Amino acid sequence: MQHSIKEKYNKEAISEMKKQFGFENDMQVPKIDKVVVNAGIGKFTKDSALIEDVRKSIVAITGQKPVMMKARKSIAGFKIREGQEVGLKATLRGRRKWDFIEKLVGAAIPRVRDFQGIKESAVDADGNLNLGIKEHMIFPEIIPDQVKNVMGLQINITTTAKNKDEGLALFRTLGFPLKKD
Repeated sequence: MQHSIKEKYNKEAISEMKKQFGFENDMQVPKIDKVVVNAGIGKFTKDSALIEDVRKSIVAITGQKPVMMKARKSIAGFKIREGQEVGLKATLRGRRKWDFIEKLVGAAIPRVRDFQGIKESAVDADGNLNLGIKEHMIFPEIIPDQVKNVMGLQINITTTAKNKDEGLALFRTLGFPLKKD
């Protein structure tokens, strides 16, 4: 039987990271705080049917209704005005977070064509993982025949790690396919 990523964290990652970093108790070990899934809709601002299509895709992928994000400031070069709706965001915590990570690592990432692994540079100095996905169709819930527009997604996995090394160790022990830069 395959262990879920949450079980793997509780059974293996905590003890491995305590050994590796010399943590004295389980609460010091970095954990995954939340997962944020973003999709920009800047090019569809005039077409509400396309925005609804993006919304339905995010609901299918995350199991949660996304929030509309507005531009914080105007940028003439991108034809964006302050307050204009420019993206959709779903923040996953608790069980949905673990289910999404399970799906991302176990089903979606292996479906990427010519995938070589996630670069270590995708983990920032604070130990958080930032992934850009060019096609949302790698997720098993998306039926390619029903997709009108292929969209990209930004996935941010926020951890409680103190630095990049702790973050990399956490993602490695959880089975993320990381490769050296």
